[in-house]
Amino acid sequence: MATLLRVVRLLSIVVWVGGIVFFAFVLAPVAFHLLPSQHLAGIVVGGTLRVLHVIGLACGLLFVAATAVLSRRRPGGQERSWAAQIVLAAIMLLATAYLHAGILPAMEVDRTAAGGDIEAAPATNPAKVHFEKLHNRSEKVEGAVLFLGLGIVVLMALESRPESLPPDELES
Repeated sequence: MATLLRVVRLLSIVVWVGGIVFFAFVLAPVAFHLLPSQHLAGIVVGGTLRVLHVIGLACGLLFVAATAVLSRRRPGGQERSWAAQIVLAAIMLLATAYLHAGILPAMEVDRTAAGGDIEAAPATNPAKVHFEKLHNRSEKVEGAVLFLGLGIVVLMALESRPESLPPDELES
C-alpha cells in the first residue's frame, strides 16, 4: 500500500507540473506562432488550459490525499517536509481553482463583450483592457503554481536522499 501511495504522489505531481511546463513552453508558444490568427491560437490555448486545470485539480487532490495518508503511516523525521508539501499543494489547488473558476470565465465574458475576437477590438475597448489585465494576472498565477510545484519536486527529491552517504558526497 505504501508503494502505491508513493507512486500516486510521484505520478500526480509529475503530471501536474509537467502539464504546466508543456503548456507554457510548448503548446502556447507553438499555437501563437503557427496558427493563422491570435484569435484561433487563443481558442486553442484557452480550451487546453481548462483541461489542464481539471487535470491539475485532480492530481493535486490525489497528491494531498496520498501524502496525508503516508505521513500518518510513516513518521520518522519527514513530517515537516510532508506538511510543507501538503501546504504547497493546497496553495496550488486554490490558485488553480481561482484560475479555472474565476479568471478564465471572466476572460471569456470580456472576449464576448469585445465582439468575440479580442485582438480585433480597439485597444481602448473596456472589455479588451480588462481581458489584458486578467491575462496578465493569469500568467502570474500560473507561474506561481509552476514554481510551487517545482518546490514540491525539490522537497520530494530531498526526502529520498540516501542517508548512508556523508553530506559532501550527496552534493557531488
